[in-house]
Amino acid sequence: MWFFVLAFLIGGGWIAWWYYIPFGEDGVKSGYLNTIVYKGNIFKTYEGKLIQDGLKSAGTSMQSNEFEFSIENRNIFDSLRTQSGKRVELQYKEYRGILPWRGNTRYVVDKIISISESVPSNQQKLPF
Repeated sequence: MWFFVLAFLIGGGWIAWWYYIPFGEDGVKSGYLNTIVYKGNIFKTYEGKLIQDGLKSAGTSMQSNEFEFSIENRNIFDSLRTQSGKRVELQYKEYRGILPWRGNTRYVVDKIISISESVPSNQQKLPF
């Protein structure tokens, strides 16, 4: 009997560690807010995409600069909802696993650092 109790406690601790304790805390990403939506079939979550600064190809064969993230706090969602196309800097936490009620990604934005009106100026283009 004690074996099952011990296995249950260890399993519960592992699940809590895997899904609820952030793997990376206080990461920051910046770029241009592309989309922000409230979606889901059973669990409605706030989701967004950020187009990061960096090298852009003149052609179409380049790695994606999109950063997909989830938002738990409705106030953050409301603040970002009307900022599409603007340059934003977001603080996020990275989790090891995805929970359906937390969002569709492992990255959960917990703070807006800055929002600016700036437009992309001189993006560096690759020669191919």
